[in-house]
Amino acid sequence: MFSKNVLKDESGQGAAEYILLFGGVIVVAVAALFIYKAYFSTNTALNAAKDVQSVRGSLK
Repeated sequence: MFSKNVLKDESGQGAAEYILLFGGVIVVAVAALFIYKAYFSTNTALNAAKDVQSVRGSLK
C-alpha cells in the first residue's frame, strides 16, 4: 500500500518543471550574451541619440 502511494505522489513535479524552465531560459540568455559579445566589444561608438535620429529619418 505504501509503495503505491509513493509512486503516485506528484507534489514536487511542478517545482521541478519550473526549475528546468528557468534553467533553460538562463542557458539561452548566456548563449545570446556570447553571440552578441563580439558586436558590443567591437562597436564601441554606440550613440543612442544618433541611432534614434537615423531610425526616425528612415521612417519618413
